[in-house]
Amino acid sequence: MSSEEKFEFDIANLKKDLAMEDMHVDGEDIELLKRYYANEISMNDIINQIKKPYIEGA
Repeated sequence: MSSEEKFEFDIANLKKDLAMEDMHVDGEDIELLKRYYANEISMNDIINQIKKPYIEGA
């Protein structure tokens, strides 16, 4: 299994796990995870991206 196939498999499992908690993953979330997986961004970058709408809306 290639790393891309493994990543897609992991994302599918993650989506199922989160759906059980009534949390849904969209395309933008997947792109963030792909960039993290490719070492293009850090976990801190992901956290800041997630927090941004909440900070701007406050």
